[in-house]
This record gives sequence, C-alpha cells and structure tokens, in this order.
Amino acid sequence: MELLQEKKRKIIDAFKIHSRDTGSAEVQIALLTERINNLTEHFKRHKKDFSSRRGLLVLVGRRRKFLNYLKNKDIKRYEEIVNKLHLKK
Repeated sequence: MELLQEKKRKIIDAFKIHSRDTGSAEVQIALLTERINNLTEHFKRHKKDFSSRRGLLVLVGRRRKFLNYLKNKDIKRYEEIVNKLHLKK
C-alpha cells in the first residue's frame, strides 16, 4: 500500500533532523513503521494473504537494520525514536 503523499509529508516533518531531511534513519524508520502498521491492519481482514505477509517480514527486517544502525551510531537518538514510535527495544 502506498502512503498518501500528504501523510508521508507529515511523517517526514515530524521526524526530520534538519530542514531538508528526507532520508535520515529516523525518517525511514518512521515511514517503514507506518507501512508495517497498515499491513498489520490489512492482515486482520485478510488472514490468508501469505504473499503480502512475506513483504511485511521484509519491511520488518529492513526497519530492524535501521534500528540496529542507529543504536550503534547514537544510542540517544535510538531511544528517542523507539519511545516516539512505541516500539520494543
């Protein structure tokens, strides 16, 4: 599912580090989290959609890699993003 441009812009504005930031780890983690949440809602209605479930697992893995990167680079930023998005550590 594609994020609507308006919704995507709001997420980027909420998590950006500087004025022209669109690709920092925080922004990408937030965008991936939104897509994961949308797919989770999709699976509540469509329990047997296994091909999309594989896509969900790919997204979760990608988000985990970004979180591990941020944790190794700057623990303070990692803890802020985890608390802001209500993720498990």
